[in-house]
Formats: sequence, C-alpha cells, structure tokens
Amino acid sequence: MIEILWHGRGGQGAFTAAKLLGAAYSLKDKYSLAFPSFGPERRGAPILAFTKLSSRPIGDRSQIKKADYIIFLDDTLFSPAALNELKAGGKIFINTKKKINELGLKNGDIEINHLITFDADSLALEVLKMPVTNTVMLALLVKESGLLSSEDLLEGMEKLLPEKILGKNLLLVEKVFGGDL
Repeated sequence: MIEILWHGRGGQGAFTAAKLLGAAYSLKDKYSLAFPSFGPERRGAPILAFTKLSSRPIGDRSQIKKADYIIFLDDTLFSPAALNELKAGGKIFINTKKKINELGLKNGDIEINHLITFDADSLALEVLKMPVTNTVMLALLVKESGLLSSEDLLEGMEKLLPEKILGKNLLLVEKVFGGDL
C-alpha cells in the first residue's frame, strides 16, 4: 500500500487533493481511500488529509502514521519533526520559496533527493489569481512519484471537479507536467 499524508490549512484544499489523487488512481481498476482529520473547522486551521492507494481493497481505515509521501501545502507547517512521519525511502514535498538550508534541517536529517521544494504559490497566483496550491502540489507529487500519468490525473479531475474550476486546474497540471514553470 502506498500512503500519502497531506499537511495544509483549512481552505487550502488538502482534502480535495487527497480525493483527486484517489479518484484518479481508482480509474485504473485499483483501490483508494481518502479522508481528512481536522480540529476546529475554520479557514486557516491546520488540517491533515490522507490518501491510501493499493492494488487490493483497502480495509485499514486508520490515520497514516508513516507515509511514503508527505505534502506540505504551507511551509509554516513543516518542521524537521515531519521526518518521523516518513517511511524509509519516502519523499517530502514542500510548497515554499525558501531554500532547503532555510527549512531548519541539519546535515544528515534527510537525503537531498528525498526532499522536493517548489514555489506553488506563484504558479497558483498566476493561474488561479489566489494562493490555492493543492492542484499544483498534487501534480508535482504525481510527476515526481510516477504514481499516475498526467492523463490519468486529468481524467480523475474531470470526473470530480466542478466545471467552473476545472479548466484552470487542468491548466495547472499541464504547466507542472509540461515544465512550463
């Protein structure tokens, strides 16, 4: 089973990204489960979302303690303690303008190829005119992990997203995959 942990804030779309990934994955006769965990329901409050992907039915509905991939939609939620949530060989994706050496990590905390930083805010602002980075970070995860093709992701999004926001979100995925960054 592949397990993905999403860190975000209320209103950033972490749960939506978790669902989109699961929906796209399940189009290929595979199984997925996506669910959120949050405290007070208010915009800006820290939330967690989870996606589980498998070639077999998923019976375990518990929260993910150790993930293959961890995505931070907001770099203020990242701390080196997140490394405790990562499986060996896993990867962390952080939406940030900071350089890796500005994230509070010490030498040896994580191999450099297991940490991917990306300024998703700028791309989201360019296309959406607002800093909602879930689709950008989802596309980056899919591109870097090989979990799905861009076509699979686009198909899943077409099935789940409302028409009024679909076009711009499809454009974000195309920009991430096309390298038009």
